[in-house]
Amino acid sequence: MQISSNSLYNIGSNYSIKLNEKEALVFEEDKVTKKTLHSSPKKEEKKSANELSSDEQRVVKELQARDSEVKAHEAAHQASGGGMTGAASYTYQQGPDGKMYAIGGEVSISMPSGGSPQENLRNARQLAAAALAAGSPSPQDHAVASSARMMEMKALQQLQKQAQQEISGKESYKNEASKNSNIELSKNKGIDIPA
Repeated sequence: MQISSNSLYNIGSNYSIKLNEKEALVFEEDKVTKKTLHSSPKKEEKKSANELSSDEQRVVKELQARDSEVKAHEAAHQASGGGMTGAASYTYQQGPDGKMYAIGGEVSISMPSGGSPQENLRNARQLAAAALAAGSPSPQDHAVASSARMMEMKALQQLQKQAQQEISGKESYKNEASKNSNIELSKNKGIDIPA
């Protein structure tokens, strides 16, 4: 968005912002007092709990509760994820008291590819447990758990395939051994046994 000099933006009934010819922000209050900001606006001063209105105190309490909930949620993922989880990252919001509160968060999870179906099965189960570890899993948590269950099903299919190949291999070996022993018997005893 491009802003030309002397553009005027109304930000309330008593205040407006404009850019002067030097493209510095100018606040105008009641068209009488002007205050020029050469850099970024001043940070909001921290207010003590006594200086906050009842609405601001309510907002701070809600933000504190949300902060605790978000941090506990992400900590649950980390605790159950084992070596698969990374550090938590948070989205913050500044409260009326000037403090920053976590209002959202995420933990990265990466599943190492196992060398065997047994490892893949174990990793997929741990991944699903980590995704659903929080008290009230989010839709994203459910999506990760669903993906982990798909990986688990693939690992189980691989294990079943291996088991079938083993059984099939044993039966083939048994049949070959039986066939070979029948041939040996027929040579030694002169008995004609069809193979």
